[in-house]
Parts: sequence; C-alpha cells; structure tokens
Amino acid sequence: MKHTIIGVDLAKKVIQICIVKNNKVLSNKEIFSRDFTQWLAKAEKAIIIFEACATSNYWKQIALSFGHDARLISAKLVANIRQHQKTDKNDALAIVQASQLVNIKFIKGKTFDQQELQSLMRMRELAVKQKTSLKQQIESLLLEFNIKVCPRNGGIKGTVRTVLEDAENGFSMAFREGLEIAWLFYLQTLKNIKWYDSLLNKLLKVHPDCYKLTALEGVSTINAINLFIALGCGDIGTFNSGRDAAACIGVTPIQHSSGGKVKLGSIGKHVKNSQLRSYLIVGAMAVVKVVAKREPKTLKEQWLKQLIERRGMKCAAVALANKTVRTAFALLTQGTEYKVQPIT
Repeated sequence: MKHTIIGVDLAKKVIQICIVKNNKVLSNKEIFSRDFTQWLAKAEKAIIIFEACATSNYWKQIALSFGHDARLISAKLVANIRQHQKTDKNDALAIVQASQLVNIKFIKGKTFDQQELQSLMRMRELAVKQKTSLKQQIESLLLEFNIKVCPRNGGIKGTVRTVLEDAENGFSMAFREGLEIAWLFYLQTLKNIKWYDSLLNKLLKVHPDCYKLTALEGVSTINAINLFIALGCGDIGTFNSGRDAAACIGVTPIQHSSGGKVKLGSIGKHVKNSQLRSYLIVGAMAVVKVVAKREPKTLKEQWLKQLIERRGMKCAAVALANKTVRTAFALLTQGTEYKVQPIT
C-alpha cells in the first residue's frame, strides 16, 4: 500500500473513506464512526489524509498508533479543490486531490496534552464572556430605572445591594428575587474563572516545556499555555520556523511584494488566532510601559528602549510580541531554557 492514499471525510455518525492507488479510485464508501477504529486496525499501512475539523486530532492519533502515515489538511483548501456539489463522496475525493498539490503544507495537529490544555482554555474563555455579559446586562437593566453603576456607590456590588435592601424604591419582590439570582450567577462565574485559573496553573507545572515559557517577558500562565498549544513542542511542532509561527499568529507586517519591490504594511486585522495575538500584545505592552520609565537592565530591554524612542510604544509592543513568539518557538523546538542577557 506504499502508493495508496486514503482521504477521510469525518462526521459525527458516518465517515466517508476514499481509497486511491496509482491515481485510480479503488473505493469511496462510508462506514459508521463506531467502526472506524476497527477499520484502521485492519487496513494495510497507508497515507491517510484527514480534513482538519472536529475530532480530526483524535482520529489522527488513532491512525498513527496503528502505524499509518496520518496527516491533516486545511478544510478551506479542500473546499477550493472540490468538484461538483458538496457531498461526502466529493469531499473525500477532494481531500486526496488536495494532498497531491505541489509543495502542499499539511497541518501537524495537536497532541493529547495540547487538546487537554486547549479544552480548559475554552472553558475559561466562555466563563469570561459570561462574566462580561452578565455584568453588562445587570448594569443595563438597572439603567432603565435610572440607576447608574459608578465607583462612588461601591461599583456594581454596592449598587445591587442598595437596590435589594431599599424597601422604598418600589421594586416588587419578584424583581428583587430575579436581580438577586442574576447577581449570584455573576458571583459564581467569577469563582469559576478563579477555579479555571488554578487548574491551568496546576497543569502548567505538569508540563515543563510549557512552564519554561513563563520566563519570557510579558508571558503569564495564559500566554504560556496559548503559545504551547499554538506552537507545539519538539518534533511535533506546528510550524517549520519561528518566522512562520509569528506570521500565522499575526505579529508580523503584511507583505505585498511585486516586481522586485517589497512593501510591508500593518499587522492586519484578520488573523486566525486573534485572541492569542491580543493576549501577547497586552502582555508586551505591560513590559513596554515599565521599560519606558526606567533604565534598561538587559540587552533586550536596551533594544526595546531604543525602539520605543524611534517608533513609539505600540509599535514596540508588537515587535516584542513578535520576538516572544520566535523565542518561544526556539525554546520548544530546541529544548533549551530562556536566559536573560544582562548589559555588560
């Protein structure tokens, strides 16, 4: 099966399997997802291409455990290659066709540990969104009654307590109970975020490769975990170079070159992992503000200080985020530790 390529279109209940050998389609049929593990175990060793989607990382790990050469391919690329209407058969065939393109770049996927960390991060992100939504809803509903939340009144906590305890404000018991439920829900969400943070800190210490990223300037627990998820580690890294990683995360200028003329623009608005970029720039900005007010102590701070004076704080923060991504990539792929270089 050396020249056999298998394109797999994943779904919840059924999985479409297209087997191609020597540019001929041998079969293109579907099986139930519950039978796919057994099928992988019995199939002869082959190149299996999965479309990157939900469960693709899991099935890639299973296929690798049975000795197959498993790879992930971009769903957007498959959609551009697909001929005729969108069906499972056409999708599975398009996966094989897309994998045969010249200089194709496959997605390396995530390990079990990365998936575990990513799942916890997603839970935390949802809790943060819920916290913001609940707070804004309480403030907006109270504002309908001309009750404004301000720091002088103890913020949202003091305002809600005042409304609940004031017997002469005209609110019914039903409204008071509803407001109290919303407030307790908000407080519970705050507790959930703290609990997720403690769980992430525990997992961070379990993974030494992830923990060592916290030594970088402007990299906290959240940034270290996000970088570990995005960049991978060692031979299972997601990118081939630090430059590719920085470009994918969106901390490098957009290039538009033609006719031998190189033109660099801004970092751009639309990137795949905008949240990671936002976290990195926020962390970098915190470092920039400190460095701008004091004498540099390390070579990196000296470089950053000069950049702040030439280009401003915002540009310096983006440049530091770029350097952070590249340094993190080197630490993870080379297995080295970050060492601060003092000014001699």
